[in-house]
Amino acid sequence: MATASSAFKSREDHRKQLELEEARKAGLAPAELDEDGKEINPHIPQYMSSAPWYLNAERPSLKHQRNWKTDANYTKDWYDRGKKVFQADKYRKGACTNCGAMTHEAKTCMDRPRKLGAKYTNKFIAPDEKIETFELDFDGKRDRWNGYDASTYSRVIDSYEMRDEARRKYQKEQQLKKLEEKNSSLEPVADKDSDEDEDEDKDGGEVDEAKVDESQQMDFAKVEKRVRTTGGGSTGTVRNLRIREDTAKYLLNLDVNSAYYDPKTRSMREDPLPDSNPNEKFYEGDNQNRTSGQAQEFKQLNIHAWEAFEKGQDIHLQAAPSQAELLHREFKVKKDKLKTQTKQDIMDKYGNAASGEMPPMELLLGQTERQVEYDRAGRIIKGQEKTVPKSKYEEDVFINNHTTVWGSWWKDHQWGYKCCKQFIRNSYCTGQAGIDAAEASADLMRANIERKEAIEDKPQGKEEKNLATWGSEVADDLVLDKKKLKDALKKEGERLREEKDERKRKYNVTYSNEVTQEDMEAYRMKKVHFDDPMKDFLNT
Repeated sequence: MATASSAFKSREDHRKQLELEEARKAGLAPAELDEDGKEINPHIPQYMSSAPWYLNAERPSLKHQRNWKTDANYTKDWYDRGKKVFQADKYRKGACTNCGAMTHEAKTCMDRPRKLGAKYTNKFIAPDEKIETFELDFDGKRDRWNGYDASTYSRVIDSYEMRDEARRKYQKEQQLKKLEEKNSSLEPVADKDSDEDEDEDKDGGEVDEAKVDESQQMDFAKVEKRVRTTGGGSTGTVRNLRIREDTAKYLLNLDVNSAYYDPKTRSMREDPLPDSNPNEKFYEGDNQNRTSGQAQEFKQLNIHAWEAFEKGQDIHLQAAPSQAELLHREFKVKKDKLKTQTKQDIMDKYGNAASGEMPPMELLLGQTERQVEYDRAGRIIKGQEKTVPKSKYEEDVFINNHTTVWGSWWKDHQWGYKCCKQFIRNSYCTGQAGIDAAEASADLMRANIERKEAIEDKPQGKEEKNLATWGSEVADDLVLDKKKLKDALKKEGERLREEKDERKRKYNVTYSNEVTQEDMEAYRMKKVHFDDPMKDFLNT
């Protein structure tokens, strides 16, 4: 029940508020005042329907959205450009040493640097500039047009108007000139009354003025058209828009094998009438635009930008067109300069046949005082020396005490110096002594090779050795006693049996470090060789 009553109360208050606003609009109720005591315009929404809970205001308002830090000291004035304050007669201490003004230092001086500053000459003292400081508000700091004088734009308007006036005047003069040439070329067929002639002249003049007025409409080729955007197309410029009296390009030649017309782009690249008189044609195909005007220059600029970028130069025609244009101009200037320099060098070296300098008459007539003798076959016997062809390399230049050049001597598929017979280039010449030393060294090497070959060719005799058992070497003069050898074999056999069975080892062992030749022979004979294929049959 309380909720319904509160809702009813709010509706009642809202109705009263609407009635009060209507009465204020009609002038039957006093106007409402804001916090500052100013009258509120009822047509401008000044209050919110409900204020935030943290504002604690008696009634809803927009005070919490206003800038409370507004200061009356903020100004919208701007600097007085070029204003001078004081003109001094002599240099003052602390002033600019270059111009003599007190408002800046020498490093921030905008005048031309003088050879001797005003501090030393005490002449031509510059006046002091007017220094101003403003405290701008938030909008004033960010105002792009703050301080702009709108009257300066009148100069821009005047320049455009002067250009348009000159264009109209020139076009009218051209049209009148063409009309005069046409009238002078026509021959009168019959005499007519003077009144009729005057009427015709007036009519002709009126037609010409109409033509002149029509020719001023030069912007018919630039029409803004919306094509393919979210709102129906993107704003673009339609080029080559014809006037409606002209024949469409696809109707110039109705032959199906003539130039192809693309209806989507409205382009016809080839000439639809290639066999007709070029002086009578007004359309020669869209390719004509690519080979006329500045199209070729733009093409060369593109090619230069691509080639320069491939060679590592930081250049991009779309990102920095001005830089690309300047670099292309510098490139053309350098290219022309190099071409001129190369041409001049060739002319200085070989001469210029097209110049006005005439060669000697002896060369032109082929006459000379030198006598030449020929044989019956027409060969020259005497009188003409053999010409030696010149090389681009230096000739007859001797280095490192050599008397001949490198390459004057050939041996064993190697080039060398003939004076010292050395194969090493840039070596020091040793003369005849070096040749003798090289020959002695070669003879010694040859003798050593022959000696080695002789030794290798001599057959070596095989030395017969008295080998003991299992290939052991035995001295040639060794003589073994058979009885002692038999006893040594018996003793070695007992030792081997004791090693196999330790139970047969005796307590009292007699040891002697004297080993005879028979003992060694018995040891070799009883020793088991593991690589012997018959070792398993020794004790059987």
